[in-house]
Amino acid sequence: MAKRALKNKKIRLVAIGSALATGAAVVTLLPSANAAEEKTPEQIMTMCERSAVVSGEKRSVEDFGGAFADGFQADNCDFAETNFETFDGPKEKASIDFPNCEPNATDPAKVSITWKATVGQGEGKYTATQQGAGGGLFGFLSGSWLKHKGTTDLTIKSVAAGDTETREVPVGKVLHMEFTPKMQRMTGEWRVRIDADPGSFAVNPSPEQNFAAPEVIVGPVVLAGAAGAPGIADGVAKPVLTDC
Repeated sequence: MAKRALKNKKIRLVAIGSALATGAAVVTLLPSANAAEEKTPEQIMTMCERSAVVSGEKRSVEDFGGAFADGFQADNCDFAETNFETFDGPKEKASIDFPNCEPNATDPAKVSITWKATVGQGEGKYTATQQGAGGGLFGFLSGSWLKHKGTTDLTIKSVAAGDTETREVPVGKVLHMEFTPKMQRMTGEWRVRIDADPGSFAVNPSPEQNFAAPEVIVGPVVLAGAAGAPGIADGVAKPVLTDC
């Protein structure tokens, strides 16, 4: 019986050695000791939203809809900005068509065009940062967002641009206005920390734990409104002519 057990043990050792030599998936036999500590970005975002302190602001469980017994999932969460850039957004048709397509037309047609475009303000990568979702974290992002020139509070859902212009439509053409918004993108990461626990008689000590989830926030560049009015979207409006 002892010989058979020894023989089986040798077979197992040979199998592992063979897997190492061929590059086979030994991970399934020897799982990582840190696997249990890994978190998905969505889990990290939940921990951030349920942290005792977010961006230096002390929180209560009521701030995220929790009960006293729920407690906090982490001790601290901060957003660290890594980059900020501007770029042209997608072109948008901002007016109705104005045709000059009458068979006997000989002169350009003068028209008064009123155009309007609306651009979504503040869209995050994760559900937890979306406006109105679980309390949201957009309020904490606004501090980083507002330090850049030409931005508005991320809690505003959209901004608009528009005007009324007089234009000429050549014979045989159809005119409409097109708006290209100027957009901005802020990238960074949410950094969540669970403090070290020195332990007690009944609790084992645990080291400090740190997690990070990347974030990307996109919104329009916003120009200040007149006399305290809401800001307007920055961008370029231009007429576009097509054939009848």
